[in-house]
Amino acid sequence: MARESVKARERKRAALVEKFAEKRAALKAEGNYAALDQLPRNASPVRLHNRCQLSGRPKGYMRHFGMCRNMFRDLALAGKIPGVRKASW
Repeated sequence: MARESVKARERKRAALVEKFAEKRAALKAEGNYAALDQLPRNASPVRLHNRCQLSGRPKGYMRHFGMCRNMFRDLALAGKIPGVRKASW
């Protein structure tokens, strides 16, 4: 499990990206890079990192499900993800 402070920091970055998205797009379209430099650094979408919604784990992230492989396996084996079951052949 990731520390709560790390998860909170990531949520804060996501909120800033959403808040400044329109302004960033407008400034980029104008080519006004001096004004872009004045925006907060965390307003850039490049600084976001995918994390598991349940555990906060940064590695082994499955984009389609929004969780890490460990949580995915636990939930899939418990039958809590619709349409997913253990393969056997």
